[in-house]
Amino acid sequence: MCCLFASMAFIGPRFGILVWWLLDSVLWEKAFSSFWVAFLGFIFLPWTTIFYVLVWSPGGLTGFDWVILGLGVLMDIASYSASGYERRMAYAEGV
Repeated sequence: MCCLFASMAFIGPRFGILVWWLLDSVLWEKAFSSFWVAFLGFIFLPWTTIFYVLVWSPGGLTGFDWVILGLGVLMDIASYSASGYERRMAYAEGV
């Protein structure tokens, strides 16, 4: 069950990015200056990328937008650390 949660935490936001990009690619093109920035966000920081597009406006990020973006960073850190924790637990049980 825990492995399923870790897998969904890893795959889920990337699937969400893909679907959202297919539905509203114009917003994604406006939010990111280059394809590579969005692509690297997709690979390494998917939650942060989703929250950035969610709060993005032509005037830039202001006020509470930074708090929401920080929440995305925390969710990325949590998903990576949960994956590491699950690997350690699986290794410890196998020994």
